[in-house]
Amino acid sequence: MSSTRAFRVAATGARVVTGVVVAAACVLGVATAVHAPWPVVRHDPAQVAVTPLPGDSTLVCNGDLRALGRDPSAPLDMRSAASASLTIGGTSGDPASEGLPAQDLEGAGEAQVLTGAVEGRSAPLIAGAESITVAADDLAGYAALPCGTPRLESWLVGGSTGTGTEDIVILTNAAEVPSTVTLMVYGNARSTRTVVVPARSQVALPLTSFAAGNENPVVKVTAAGAPVRAVLQSSLIRVLDPAGIDLQDAVAGPQQNLVLTGVESFVSAGDDAEMAVLRVLSPGADAAVSVQVRAEGTAAVVDEFSVPLEADLPTQVSLSGLEPGRYTVEVDADVPVVAAVRQQDGFGLDSDFAWVTPAPEIDTDVVFAVPSGPAPRLQLANSSAEDATITLEPLDGGQPQELVIAAGATKGIAVTARTTYRLQMTGPVHAAVTLSAPGAVAVLPLRASAGAERPITVYP
Repeated sequence: MSSTRAFRVAATGARVVTGVVVAAACVLGVATAVHAPWPVVRHDPAQVAVTPLPGDSTLVCNGDLRALGRDPSAPLDMRSAASASLTIGGTSGDPASEGLPAQDLEGAGEAQVLTGAVEGRSAPLIAGAESITVAADDLAGYAALPCGTPRLESWLVGGSTGTGTEDIVILTNAAEVPSTVTLMVYGNARSTRTVVVPARSQVALPLTSFAAGNENPVVKVTAAGAPVRAVLQSSLIRVLDPAGIDLQDAVAGPQQNLVLTGVESFVSAGDDAEMAVLRVLSPGADAAVSVQVRAEGTAAVVDEFSVPLEADLPTQVSLSGLEPGRYTVEVDADVPVVAAVRQQDGFGLDSDFAWVTPAPEIDTDVVFAVPSGPAPRLQLANSSAEDATITLEPLDGGQPQELVIAAGATKGIAVTARTTYRLQMTGPVHAAVTLSAPGAVAVLPLRASAGAERPITVYP
């Protein structure tokens, strides 16, 4: 072979080897690229946090206690049984108050609407609370209720249509336009009732008029046209003796985690199965519910159990076996639920009862009013994983108090009746005002104050 031919063969071989290496490198590169992260082109949307300009702060109070059946010739007519004592306050002084007439209630006073006017670019925090004591042949006991915010949707988790009960749903429309309200009953016998609440007025309906046949009803209240304030008034007669009254505020809606603080277990002279009971409903879906009970002053669980729920059917469970004392009940579910605890301090004359509704988590300043009543206390529960420090200051200029609540624990502190307070906290807590004495029981959960505006995220 000539030198020229040898060179050509060598060159050709080199090109083949080089081609094979390059091809292998390409295959390896493609295989690696398939599994490697590819560059992503992403455009985050423009956004800005904006705090809305506040409007006037408004709260709606409930007004007089109502009595059914005092006129034998008109057993469904209602009359005023007692007028409420009202405690109000705010960060800029007492809010303005205007009355709403209860046109369907003979001999009644007016339900008050409280307004805190905007000053500059901020609205004052305002609060109000009512209390009623009555001692009559058909009604006896003590009841208290905070003035609240009207809603387009709310839930009443309590009441009964059983023998000896006289429960009334009270709807207050403080707006300038009528509201069409639909009452949907969950229970053994499903039913629906629609009623028009005229502008700036109250309408009251006996629970038996649309929820008959339900021992443990839950009522969903839906308003169209204007929001309404829904309240459940309950009363009980055992044999011939009045055995308590209650005013229960509606809750905003179902949640997966509920904290009911301010529950109290009393000494029982008989069967304690009815002394404290939990009512819970899962609207629209079956649910698995876990319940934990903690005593005041500790994070330890003193009772724990599970409750399977059938969709749309309220279930009631006894909290029997608790030692006398104060407790916080936590309800955790795999789907949103509504719940309330009914507690009572006896079974006959000179006894009373109260429905305890969930206390929502609060993490900003709250102003609340303590109504007139026996031995008022502020009950606080910290369900978070970190300690929280709260500062409690009377708005009339009294001495502030500071309290540390350990993670997962509850604590109580005495407060003064007919006083308005400002509550500040370093972490989220749940809170309720409790009032308790023999024959007088009430629990008022604390909610975010009217006038507080939260930032919202705006996407241009």
